[in-house]
Formats: sequence, structure tokens, C-alpha cells
Amino acid sequence: MTRSVAVLLNPAAGRGRSARAAALVVPRLEQSGLRVQQLQGRTAAEAAEQADGVARAGVDALVVIGGDGMVHLALQALGDADIPVGVIPTGSGNDVARLLGVDRTDPVPAADAIIGGATRRLDLADVAGTRVVTVVATGFDSRVNERANAMRWPAGQLRYTIATLAELRVFEPVHYSLELDGSPYQMEAMLVAVGNGPSYGGGLRICEGARPHDGLLDVVVIRPLSKVELVRVYPRLFTGSHVRHRAYEHHRVRTATVAAPGLVAYGDGERLGPLPITVRVVPGSVRFFVPSDRPGPA
Repeated sequence: MTRSVAVLLNPAAGRGRSARAAALVVPRLEQSGLRVQQLQGRTAAEAAEQADGVARAGVDALVVIGGDGMVHLALQALGDADIPVGVIPTGSGNDVARLLGVDRTDPVPAADAIIGGATRRLDLADVAGTRVVTVVATGFDSRVNERANAMRWPAGQLRYTIATLAELRVFEPVHYSLELDGSPYQMEAMLVAVGNGPSYGGGLRICEGARPHDGLLDVVVIRPLSKVELVRVYPRLFTGSHVRHRAYEHHRVRTATVAAPGLVAYGDGERLGPLPITVRVVPGSVRFFVPSDRPGPA
């Protein structure tokens, strides 16, 4: 039973959205009888550093108020501590919340999911000790991420759309070397994405069908496309219907090594570093609070 929680946030994040959400969430948690300890920092990284001591502090859960990047940082700080994590989404993408079925428009229902206490144990993807909840991106999508992260305007999904259109002008297919569960592959591709969950970038369902509790990673390859065809396919990523396109290729594996010249990998929207990388699934390694109508095995 959850009796005490640590609430982690960067008050300045999202132009104050996290602070405004905390003003609603903390009283809601306290009124339910939970003891609340607030952890705050001036930056996302500084706030996440404070999560290091959560396991030793004896709290029963960690609540993250922020976007996918803040959840990502918090998971690194928690390490192997088996403490359930609640997500109050205030970011621009919120794909972790989307994966969990958590309300992305109102922090109060998200807080109620934590109060309800239902949890689901999920897999994580591991890249050299860094844990990823959603998707590891390489190729065109990681270049878009690099561009979007450098933009200060606009917010939300529109930022990714503008970055995508800008990257289209200059991007060319890349030669990839893959090793999937020990089997080698050589190919030209627009991107290779390794998904623990189905979506990234604010709902782009690149790894449609990925299940974060099956002990497997979904590797999606998009073979070379013309720029005109890529523009046509892009809207289909929001529905997952791109899986029927001739350029789509899919594998389910436990381990994937991805190598390509001049590319950087992103996970949960955060920069992981240059290729090559090896991604391994870590089955059932984290518990998240979920709405009571979506519980899974604890």
C-alpha cells in the first residue's frame, strides 16, 4: 500500500505548466492521506538528481510532474530500486503518459490514478545502462529530434512537424549495419527505430503494435523513400497505418545493435549519443501507476 510519495518536478518547465500542475496534484495527494515530499530543481537534470535518494528515503512511490524527458531522467536516478512511478504529464510529447493511458489534459485524473494504487510492470529498453521507456530513434527521426530540441518555438507537436519539414530538405538515406538477436543485416534506410512502446514525438506511432510487457523490442526499418513520398507517409504515422507501406520492415528481438555513420541516437526524446549502440530489453523492470481500468500484473 502506498503511504508516502516523493513528487519530482522542475517548476520552470513547460512555461510553468509543471508548477501549475503541482499546485493541483500535491493537495489532491495529501487529501487522500498520502504524505508528500516535494523535490524541485532549477533545471530538469537538477531536479532528477534529487531522485537519487528516493529509495533510501523510505518513500513508497515517486511521482514525476513533467514530460517524457523528466520521466527518463527520473528512471536513471532510480536505478534498480523497485519503487512504482506515477506520471503527471506536462510536456510537449507525453508519450509515456500515452503508453500508460494516463490523462494528458488534466492533472487531477492523473493524480487519481496514483491514489487508486493500480500499477503495471513494464519492460524497459537498455542502451549501455541508460533506460528508455518508449522508442530509441536513429536516422531521419533522430535528426528531427536534434532540430526540434534546438527550437524555442512553437510548442507541442507543431514543433516536430516543422522540424520534420525542415529536415526533409537535406536528409538522404543512410547505410545501416544491424545485428538483430545475432543475425547481421546491411541496408539503406531512412531510419531504424527500436521500440519498447509504440510512439514517440507526441503520438507518432512508428513502432505500431509494440507491447511494453512482452519481453521483446520492436525494430522498425523505413527503407528509402523520395521526399515527396515521405511527406505523404508522414501523416500515417499518427494512426499506425504506415505498417502497410512497401518501405516498412519490422522485426521483434531481444537485442539490437544499430550502426550507421554520422548518426546520433535518441531515447524518450533525450540524446543518447552517437551510433553504434546496442539496445537490450529488460523485462518487467519498472512499475508504473495506471488508471484503475487499465491495471496489469504488479
